Amino acid sequence: MAGKYFEELEVGSIFEHDIHRTVTEFDNLQFSALTHNPQPLHIDAEFAKQSQHGQILVNSLFTLGLVVGLSVGDTTQGTTIGNLGMEKVEFPNPVFIGDTLRVSTRITDKRESKTKPDRGIVWFEHIARNQRNEVVCECLRKGMMIRKS
Repeated sequence: MAGKYFEELEVGSIFEHDIHRTVTEFDNLQFSALTHNPQPLHIDAEFAKQSQHGQILVNSLFTLGLVVGLSVGDTTQGTTIGNLGMEKVEFPNPVFIGDTLRVSTRITDKRESKTKPDRGIVWFEHIARNQRNEVVCECLRKGMMIRKS
């Protein structure tokens, strides 16, 4: 199991995730279709050419899912009970088709569960950067983690 148990996730620890991912047109189009999002900025190249970006803008919810997904192998794979929520999600710069994203995760806080001794809550701060080193997503996520003991 690659993920870390509650006790293994120390506040202040930083993970630089090895897996990077280039976003494809198919990723964006399929995600937008699967989520019934008809926003022309995401699916219509001619419309997007007339926008301030001049090209298709990748669906931000795809970006968020990818950012969390890229972190799983090093942090929560097989050791999480589930997400409890996102306290902050920001997209300071756009993601475009062909951008390659890399993610770092910092453990910002943790506490034992008040009602269930087999688990604890961990706050994960994810930061994604593109190939130009621009921050494209920041997310503070709360996860319920299994305890070892």
